[in-house]
Amino acid sequence: MSFWKIAWRNIQQRALASSLTGLSMALGVAAMIAVLVIHGVSVRQFEQDAEGYHLIVGAKGGKLQLVLNTVFHLSEPIENIPYAYYKDFVDGRFADFTEVAVPYCLGDSYTTDTDSFRIVGTHPDLFDKLPYGNHPDGSSKYYTFQNGGRNFHPDAFFEAVLGSVVARRGGLRVGDRFHATHGLGGEDVHDQNAFTVVGILNPTGTANDRALFVNMEGFYLLGNHELSHEQATQRRQVMATEHGAHLEHHTDTDLDTSAGHDVDAEDGTVTEQSSDHENGTGVEQDANAKQNEEPAAGSALVASAPNPGQRQSLPEDLREVTSVLVRLADDMYLGHVKDTINEGQVAQAVAPTYEITTLLDRIVGPIHAVLLVLTILIVLVAGISILVSIYNSMNERSHDIAVMRALGASRWAVMAIVLFESILLSVSSGLAGIVLGHALIAIAGPHVEARTGVVLHFFQFDTWELVVIPSLIALASLVGLLPAITAYRTDVAKSLGNS
Repeated sequence: MSFWKIAWRNIQQRALASSLTGLSMALGVAAMIAVLVIHGVSVRQFEQDAEGYHLIVGAKGGKLQLVLNTVFHLSEPIENIPYAYYKDFVDGRFADFTEVAVPYCLGDSYTTDTDSFRIVGTHPDLFDKLPYGNHPDGSSKYYTFQNGGRNFHPDAFFEAVLGSVVARRGGLRVGDRFHATHGLGGEDVHDQNAFTVVGILNPTGTANDRALFVNMEGFYLLGNHELSHEQATQRRQVMATEHGAHLEHHTDTDLDTSAGHDVDAEDGTVTEQSSDHENGTGVEQDANAKQNEEPAAGSALVASAPNPGQRQSLPEDLREVTSVLVRLADDMYLGHVKDTINEGQVAQAVAPTYEITTLLDRIVGPIHAVLLVLTILIVLVAGISILVSIYNSMNERSHDIAVMRALGASRWAVMAIVLFESILLSVSSGLAGIVLGHALIAIAGPHVEARTGVVLHFFQFDTWELVVIPSLIALASLVGLLPAITAYRTDVAKSLGNS
């Protein structure tokens, strides 16, 4: 009979003790696997989500908070900044340094019976021009759409693109309509205007999978999304100071006459229209009348570009944005643009990759280290329990060992059997722990994804897992050494005589 078979028979003879000892080892290994995989996946996703652009421009306040609510749709937005900051990157003072600038307007959400997802008013350049990560070969990853969907058009005010998680959990498909709710808690529904889904993103593994993206032109037309005349005047004064320019006087009459614009989709001409922007009735009723007509079938809606004719948009004086994603034309401009904005009184420019790296190094890294040490201690305690279990059984097995010796087994053979028993128990428990750890990750995956955007599934592995089994073999050899030496020193005559 081989050493392994004898060792396995010994384990079976002590089934209850071996099962409890193996369970403690499996639980320790499962906890270690969960810590390794979740940390590895989270770090990779956090780093990937912050790629694709150089700066986030938003209101002054916590830098990390700005990154969390803009990139990861977590935390509360700080404040809004003047729309002129976005225009600075499009056709203003930073235009020559900028490759792409994408505005973000936050403050609304889409709520189901069980979930609440953030709505982001933005520009279609987000999906057309900004990558969301890199392929293994270093090339950029760009957004793609499911089932023939498409990006929303700049002149189609009430079109929307959904992240894959939102579409799945919210039960929305291309062609469906939904209403935004005011605030992140979904208190008041904007029931006058509905957005039409024209595209659903393929899964990206980023936080954008759990967000809804709407045309910012339609976002501005929802209730309570426009500035008052007094606020608009203050914004102009701030921007005049920021630019170091002479403050140009604007009267309320100027605001009234520029209150609405009809944009001709054919030739791009703009015609001034008057509208009551204090209560939003002119803007909302006109947009509502145009947008709440029944759309064509979903396939036709996606296949052809909309023809909105003349649309009334909110004047730029009455707009503001929550943040702006900025991809510069060259890395060399980063310091200049960042310093110029940060010297002002209202906005700040933050490098998201730096803030995420700081978060991972100073907060997540130490927490991960502590958790990993705790799981290692659990495994060590389980290893000691294996030592105690085998050692305590030596007195009961001394007669069997003496018989084996009498039948010709050498001291080294007896010692090897005890070591093999320790290794077999540790490795089998470790393998069970690895499977259990991945099963726990798979079970927790949907809940983690819904709340943080971090995608977890059963077949995600961490390279450090390759070290687990060799480490368990080393640990088992170490803890099995004492009972093996005891078996080696067994006195055959004395053990047989006492029997």
